[in-house]
Amino acid sequence: MTRALSETLDQLEKSVHGDSIAVQEVVEALGRKSFAALMLIFSLISTSPASAIPGITAIVATIVFILVVQMIFGRQCVWLPGVITRRRMSSAKLCKGIGWLRRPVRFVERFLKARLTFLLHRPWILLPLLLILALTLFMPFMEVIPTSGSIASAVIALFAAGLLTRDGALVIVSLVVLLGVPLAVWRFGFGG
Repeated sequence: MTRALSETLDQLEKSVHGDSIAVQEVVEALGRKSFAALMLIFSLISTSPASAIPGITAIVATIVFILVVQMIFGRQCVWLPGVITRRRMSSAKLCKGIGWLRRPVRFVERFLKARLTFLLHRPWILLPLLLILALTLFMPFMEVIPTSGSIASAVIALFAAGLLTRDGALVIVSLVVLLGVPLAVWRFGFGG
């Protein structure tokens, strides 16, 4: 069993101090080379109760877009523009979100292991990266449809968890779930 996801939450929780935390502090806590951990944390924030904060889905989409572009081009260290790194989040809401995520993360970790790792290397990794990139372009518009941004963020979280734990099977699962996002958006946004 891998504890990579719980350890990422632990790292983030240890970095929280004061009333609020800047995105820059999150990046520093998780490491400038950890694209997958940063993608995971920001997408999990958008699937947790913290997603109720107006604009959080658009911010997460922007951050993930920038991370994915850098991954596609093979950049070794994370770069985010100052307008994003200076943004602050409520420490209380962040810690509440981390607490909310602990149980599902522990449950999921029981099933994760390194497998199908060839999918995590070029050229195979480019397809999921491009699909996640396309998804981030639509996420800001999903804010008007309740839960759709959280569903999109969950797809990104699955993908990032697959990268972080070296589990190619989880990357495949994320792509299968990604195919269901348009149906879910239609169902919850226009069919209900």
